[in-house]
Amino acid sequence: MQLSVLDIFKIGIGPSSSHTMGPMNAARRFVLDLVEKGLIEQTTQVAVQLYGSLALTGKGHCTDRAILLGLEGQTPETMDPAAVEPALTRIRGSGRLLLAGQKDIAFDEPMDLLWHRDQTLPGHSNGMRFTALGAGRNVLIREEYYSTGGGFIARADELENSTSTGPAIEVRYPFASADELLETAKEHGLDFHELVLANEASYRPEAATRAALLKIWGVMQSCIEHGFSAQGLLPGVLKVRRRAPKLYRQLTEAGSSPMEAMDWVNAYALAVNEENAAGGRMVTAPTNGAAGIVPAVLSYYRRFETGASDEGVLRFLLVGAAIGMLYKKNASISGAEMGCQGEVGVACSMAAGGLVAALNGTNEQIENAAEIGMEHNLGLTCDPIAGLVQIPCIERNAMGAVKAINAARLAMRGDGSHKVSLDQVISTMRQTGEDMSSIYKETSQGGLAVNVPEC
Repeated sequence: MQLSVLDIFKIGIGPSSSHTMGPMNAARRFVLDLVEKGLIEQTTQVAVQLYGSLALTGKGHCTDRAILLGLEGQTPETMDPAAVEPALTRIRGSGRLLLAGQKDIAFDEPMDLLWHRDQTLPGHSNGMRFTALGAGRNVLIREEYYSTGGGFIARADELENSTSTGPAIEVRYPFASADELLETAKEHGLDFHELVLANEASYRPEAATRAALLKIWGVMQSCIEHGFSAQGLLPGVLKVRRRAPKLYRQLTEAGSSPMEAMDWVNAYALAVNEENAAGGRMVTAPTNGAAGIVPAVLSYYRRFETGASDEGVLRFLLVGAAIGMLYKKNASISGAEMGCQGEVGVACSMAAGGLVAALNGTNEQIENAAEIGMEHNLGLTCDPIAGLVQIPCIERNAMGAVKAINAARLAMRGDGSHKVSLDQVISTMRQTGEDMSSIYKETSQGGLAVNVPEC
């Protein structure tokens, strides 16, 4: 499985990469397949069934909304967040949707979108089944899809054959583990960011990769700005008030203090994840639930580190993405599989290694920082209250960002030698996720989700 940095960092909308972006992508792919197979005109009804974690927390994660928009052919990257509510009001008000943007059909949401909270499909906890029906309710086609974290999706046959990431791409310096990455970089005399940039040439010219990553950084900054300027309550039964705007005002009006950097990191992370919770535009890094950590640490780098530059930002993103690839390949970035260690833990690991790269640390120090970032997130559960990506998710990003900076500082005070390798901690994370009870893996059936009243 070969991945690009732009597979790890995707522009999308909140509140969830696995429960919003993934289902939207899956629904869109299903209806585009209807078009490709010449079945769109015969289709008179589409039925959707959701299983496992998607069914248990899907309402709070806006999975139903994502499915409707995806069936109309919308994508998370191009969908204007301001256009979401009008589109949903039209669909639900009329009881009709424009399939693939082409075919007007009736859609009775309570009957055509079913939530199987007591069932799980065999491939993954985030399972979906789409059925296209023709005249006389004749089944034209039925497909099962899985949302595997970070906006990635796979049809059932692709998941079984490990082809969910598309056709194989040959890169100049392939690596499947952190040890291979270290060894290959040493053999060719490359820094990690140079190796990853060379691999990206298999996907697009270098200038295009640089431009795409700076665009990613631009979207992250815009998300922070929106989070600082927005006001009021976040959507949902918890009635959570946004804190980032007030914190931003306090920091801009206050003088410098010994803890100023930490306060700003908290503000950056809260701003992003409050925007995500409100369904705003953001970047998966590597997921929506953990989307605030990389932008917060990057913003810390630009504001507080002497000599910070766009080149440093590029080094950060290239190396952070490479670390994310290792988790995606060898474990998972899905909260429904791994708990929050697979989201916040991975993002912390990515940000820690990325910051060391931005600060021109060695490859060994990068690997050490990434290992520290995950080692101290092992066992982190995913137990969102009311199925919303709000509590504990928003604060957890602030904690993860501060932890990532500390991991980077610890690693850069050493020479890169350490007892636990990044590969070992990734393997441990996978094993821990497999052993973790399902009630702590994005089902809202345990932990804070059952011990804290929803309202």
